[in-house]
Amino acid sequence: MKDFNIVAFGTDSYKVSHHSFYPEGLETVYSYCEPRAGVQFENTVFFGLQYIIERYLSGQVVTREKIEEAAAISEAHFGSPDVFNRAGWEHILQVHGGQLPILIQALPEGTVVPEGTPLFTIENTDPQVPWLTNYLETLIMQVWSPITVATSSRAIREIILRYLEETGTPEDLPFKLHDFGYRGVSSLETAALAGAAHLATGAMGTDTMSALALLRDYYDAPMAGFSIPATEHSIMTARGPEDEADIVRQILRAYPKGLVAMVIDSFDTIGFIKNVIGGNEDIMEMIRNREGCVVFRPDSGTLPSITTDVFNALEEVFGSEVNDKGFRVLPPYVRMIQGDGIKWYTNRDHTVSDILATFKAADISADNIAFGSGGGLLQDFTRDTQRFAIKCSAMKINGEWRDIYKQPKTDPMKNSKRGRLAVTKTPNGIETFREEDATSNMLKPIFWDGSLTVRQTLEEVRRNAAIVESANAF
Repeated sequence: MKDFNIVAFGTDSYKVSHHSFYPEGLETVYSYCEPRAGVQFENTVFFGLQYIIERYLSGQVVTREKIEEAAAISEAHFGSPDVFNRAGWEHILQVHGGQLPILIQALPEGTVVPEGTPLFTIENTDPQVPWLTNYLETLIMQVWSPITVATSSRAIREIILRYLEETGTPEDLPFKLHDFGYRGVSSLETAALAGAAHLATGAMGTDTMSALALLRDYYDAPMAGFSIPATEHSIMTARGPEDEADIVRQILRAYPKGLVAMVIDSFDTIGFIKNVIGGNEDIMEMIRNREGCVVFRPDSGTLPSITTDVFNALEEVFGSEVNDKGFRVLPPYVRMIQGDGIKWYTNRDHTVSDILATFKAADISADNIAFGSGGGLLQDFTRDTQRFAIKCSAMKINGEWRDIYKQPKTDPMKNSKRGRLAVTKTPNGIETFREEDATSNMLKPIFWDGSLTVRQTLEEVRRNAAIVESANAF
């Protein structure tokens, strides 16, 4: 991306005018970000702010050229030269060398918190530019997306873990939810950041290559996720329905060991298993004798029934065993992955839960299946999913701190917090207090006057976000 001009394009248009509206004597604006009450997911996973800070806020981000471009853009946009805050930006350039006089304090990334918990706070450190705090809201608020994706991904994996504990092998969890979302998002940056968020909570499977680059460059992860060779319909249909078996032979010859996946619904999903695979003894032997596993992917059909139909067909062809928990498991050289329709369909109901509940009811182990999710994993959310907001809660005016808050009679759910804030671990869990009433504060400085002061690794984030225990309640 071309060097981003935060002066000209880093905020909503209306915020360009706000420097004229604040009260006389204003020195500091202090704001916080939280998922407000009434969210889809009860717990929120904090992730992605480090990337936004390092990518857009760190170092000299204000230059003479950017100020001049912003002045020209503003005059044309508003039809007046008087809206743009030239004096404020000139001050930042001359006094601070173009680095932003801002303090951001944040929770460690990967921290899991209940709704209504401040994730970070932001305030200006130079009393000459109090308008800068909320000018940056628009850009920093983009963190809602990776936070929501990380939160959703972790919630799905919690569902999977519960069923693995009941019916199979919990240790397999890292590779049970695979990111298929690269083509299903709105931009390359969205793919990278949302894909990174999926991997941030401990998932290890992805086909979103751009996420690997982001986690390498911004979270010190040489290789954050893994994938396997796999086919698509252009391969499986290349020779028509009469020669599907030859395509399978070619795939198995190309990859005689390790994991390999093939899509199986190009013509007849169940017929592919029973006739193309089960009807050719040489293919059966190639699969049985491989050093590794062949993964079959139905890409259409009604959920959850198609998954049990596929399992039953694979079991008919390859057989199964009953594990020590009393559930049927295919031979280790055969598995399946469901990559179609994997998403939330109500606020608290997910197709993964439906599939695994159906499996359990039929005495089928969750070990047999993995899941791939595309737009439902990376894109199918809005800022309102977790009701994110950045709100001012305190101002310093003429040397005195004042509580700032909103309390709309029309919507009490939008009531905001007051004062400077602290987040503290207590015997009751993570709670929020006024800063002066807290004995400790998990919010720590991570960005100070243009510099990232704390840089976490992906390993640290994953450790914070780890699913420590699951609720074995069925």
